[in-house]
Amino acid sequence: MSADRRVLPDAPNRRGWCPSLLRPMPTGDGLLVRVHPPLGRLTGLQARAVAQGARHFGNGHIDVTARANLQIRGVTPETQGPLAASLEAVGLGDVRDDGSVQRLTLTAPLAGPAIAILAEAVEAAGRAVAGLPAKTLVTLEDGSRFGLAGAEADVMLRLVDPDRIAWALATPDGPVWFAAVPTAQVLRHLTESLHALAASGARRMRDLDADTLSRLGADSTAIPPPLPAPALEPGLHDFGGDRLVLAVDTAFGRCSADGLDSLAAWSDAIGAPDLRLSPTRGFVLVGTDSEGARRAWDALGAQGFVHAADDPRGGVAACPGAPACASGTTPTLGDAARLAEALGPLIAAGLTAHVSGCAKGCAHPGAAALTLVGHHGHYDIVLDGRPDALPAMRLTFEAALDRVRSADSAAALAQAFRTTDTMSSPA
Repeated sequence: MSADRRVLPDAPNRRGWCPSLLRPMPTGDGLLVRVHPPLGRLTGLQARAVAQGARHFGNGHIDVTARANLQIRGVTPETQGPLAASLEAVGLGDVRDDGSVQRLTLTAPLAGPAIAILAEAVEAAGRAVAGLPAKTLVTLEDGSRFGLAGAEADVMLRLVDPDRIAWALATPDGPVWFAAVPTAQVLRHLTESLHALAASGARRMRDLDADTLSRLGADSTAIPPPLPAPALEPGLHDFGGDRLVLAVDTAFGRCSADGLDSLAAWSDAIGAPDLRLSPTRGFVLVGTDSEGARRAWDALGAQGFVHAADDPRGGVAACPGAPACASGTTPTLGDAARLAEALGPLIAAGLTAHVSGCAKGCAHPGAAALTLVGHHGHYDIVLDGRPDALPAMRLTFEAALDRVRSADSAAALAQAFRTTDTMSSPA
């Protein structure tokens, strides 16, 4: 074990596949079924089918993932078949049955039609590669104002003009970008890279050996990375013309069947053609009725959606925790809400936090300024690190919250958790 990482305490519970509609994953509250909407978009009919499926065949809880997928929780062996049939009937069925990635691409909610066309070509290329790891991800951006900053992709494509695409490969040191080439050529590079990943046995592109990564980019010209485009924030956005964009996030990635039904109803009411899932674990509606969009914004906020950029819940990541997750030992969602409230001013200044049910950190595998990792009713405190990093101390949630409330700056927060005593060391 390295000096700054620890063995995951629940390693025996780690799954060897990513769940799908026909291959659900057992967890603490039953079977978890993952739905992969094409392009990360749902028609109103599809959204209502997912809500109905969650209500009748699950426990009514729906997770929204950072890859613009939906997870229906609480499914049983008896209800999984009828659920799958109901979603297949509206075009939300699995596209492959080999355990590989169901949807390869992630696109920004406001991406234009050229990205949709490119996504179809990329998905077709991926389906032709046998044995592609289930977590493989290709991001597609068009250089517009809002994008996918922070998405951990294996291959990144950025449309420069209608027939030229810059591309990048993930490496251990970050993505390496290459100059734009015609679409047909970039698809050849992509296909070669996906075959190399599948043949290697590695889980992600960044895990390939240096020689393979060098070979994949050998005939391309390296360029400086483009400036990342930020994700669209929650709120009402008027970009001119005859459309108003309504963006809401789910609180800690959790939506109810009733909440999804409401989104579908408001989508119809404001003239939005679809519900677009976002990498911030939310939904974007592009409508033509500005007054209706304002009513929708108010109503969805009252239902508990994160509908404003200054909502501190947007700065705290959290998984369902126990008992919903079999790996979790501590309930997290209520604690995450209280932590967000206490951290409000610091989150407004840019601080990020994470409440994780275990060291896997599914809601946010990366580093946060403050991470609380559940440990049988207590929390391991990690400062500026990943959930699997060695903790500074272990505290009850109330003790941790007291320290948070004592801090008026990021520096003071870090100092509050570096002050140890004989009762706060990790066991």
